[in-house]
Amino acid sequence: MQKRITKAVEASRVVYAELEGYARMKVQEFIQALLEEEVTEFLGRGKSERSPGMDGLKGYRNGYGKERKLSMSQGTLRLRRPRIRDSEEKFESRVLPLLKRRTEEVGRLLPELYLHGLAKGDFELALRGLLGEGAPLSASSIGRLKAKWQLEYEVWKQEDLSELKLVYQWADGIYVKAGLEDQKAALLVIIGATADGEKRLLACESGQRESKLSWAGILRDLKARGLKVARLTIADGHLGIWSALSEILPESQQQRCWNHKILNVLDGLPKKEQPTAKELLRQMAYAETQAECEKRRDGFVKRYQKAYPKAVETLRRDWERMITFFRFPKEHWPHLRTTNIVESPFAAVRLRTDAAKRYKRVPNATAMIWKLLRVAEKSFRKLKGSELLPEVFEGKQFVDGLPLKAKTKSGKVAA
Repeated sequence: MQKRITKAVEASRVVYAELEGYARMKVQEFIQALLEEEVTEFLGRGKSERSPGMDGLKGYRNGYGKERKLSMSQGTLRLRRPRIRDSEEKFESRVLPLLKRRTEEVGRLLPELYLHGLAKGDFELALRGLLGEGAPLSASSIGRLKAKWQLEYEVWKQEDLSELKLVYQWADGIYVKAGLEDQKAALLVIIGATADGEKRLLACESGQRESKLSWAGILRDLKARGLKVARLTIADGHLGIWSALSEILPESQQQRCWNHKILNVLDGLPKKEQPTAKELLRQMAYAETQAECEKRRDGFVKRYQKAYPKAVETLRRDWERMITFFRFPKEHWPHLRTTNIVESPFAAVRLRTDAAKRYKRVPNATAMIWKLLRVAEKSFRKLKGSELLPEVFEGKQFVDGLPLKAKTKSGKVAA
């Protein structure tokens, strides 16, 4: 357990460093947009817009002044101060002086402030955290900026996926407290691995407790956007995902997560038996061959069948989906046995920051977790044995993790 915690903490440092850089970039965009909004309000019209009559114009946009650099603890914000010409009234930004006075203290809080805005769905709260309570933020400015923020997620959901050579995909549900409901909301996440070894976030949608209907909607959407069928889908034990896969993507082979299976089996055993049983179950998952795995399963059944039939039945249930990984390269097995690829990035970030213990609305929870996963995506490592992924993508077959050797016309086995 301590080893897993240490590993998660180390992963969180990498992801959090990415988050700091990303938050700084986004805050720079937010503040620059706010400067533009100041000009819009000063002139009474947006960029490239003309008033019905020329009388009464307060001036014109005139490019930008010298770039302003504001140093923070995690880097530098680079901002361009808009200029106005032909105006009787002098234009002075009220935002820049506020930010300049707060750079040192705000720099340490950038990721938390950014995530706080996502979690609460309150863009204004995040900006006031950056600029102070006296920040000149009008309702119209906030409305326009918030619309840009929300558009980012919507644009991502429409991206064309037809060029991706998908080999594996991991699907899992992340549960969060959102709104006033007692029940947790399910956020359904899919991460894929392509033939070049890269891992990519494919889906992050709210759903009704991992139902078939919710998963089917996500799979249909990915298919409509041109995503190729994965050779193997790894998921937990919820029936919804398997029913949806069998209906929408029957060509994709299916592997159930061993971590979830082990926990389910242990639930049927008393605490005194759990340490021994857990080790026996892990030995099954890490067997060198399918035959050895099933031999160990039979030993487990013999040991616990009489006293704890419920645990044995749980182990036997859906067994074929537990051993699919043996039909893929042995180098890939560490990635294929579990859904850790989905769970780890979010768990790692959670170790470092808790922007909101309860989300205001489900869409806000979706936006925040999507953003965390998108940031984590930048630090995803390539799969082990990535050189074998093109072969799997092309349909090469494996037995017990080794390539299946083809027979020649003479009946001899080809090298």
